[in-house]
Amino acid sequence: MSSISTHILDTARGAPAAGVRVTLEQQEAAEWRLMGDGVTNKDGRIARFVSEGQSVAGGVYRLRFDTGAYQDGFFPEVVIVFTVGEGAQHYHVPLLLSPFGYSTYRGS
Repeated sequence: MSSISTHILDTARGAPAAGVRVTLEQQEAAEWRLMGDGVTNKDGRIARFVSEGQSVAGGVYRLRFDTGAYQDGFFPEVVIVFTVGEGAQHYHVPLLLSPFGYSTYRGS
């Protein structure tokens, strides 16, 4: 079983993006099931989306970032869809955000 975390860096300000709501969902057939949600802390981080002692199984997941509530920009929402493999791993999915663009990668 695995865990998922995220971190948002505001590249226009050169600082972490605090106060951004993020949801984690898992794909089940044609539906998406809410696994957890949170708000980024002062360091722009959400360390875990599921309760302590719980983990996520292999499958397809998506993180939905409410960027429109954080900043005026071109993207009111950023959605990142990714695959969690089998076996215990940590998946850190950072978001580099500016008003007119974003980037992501699998971090550690």
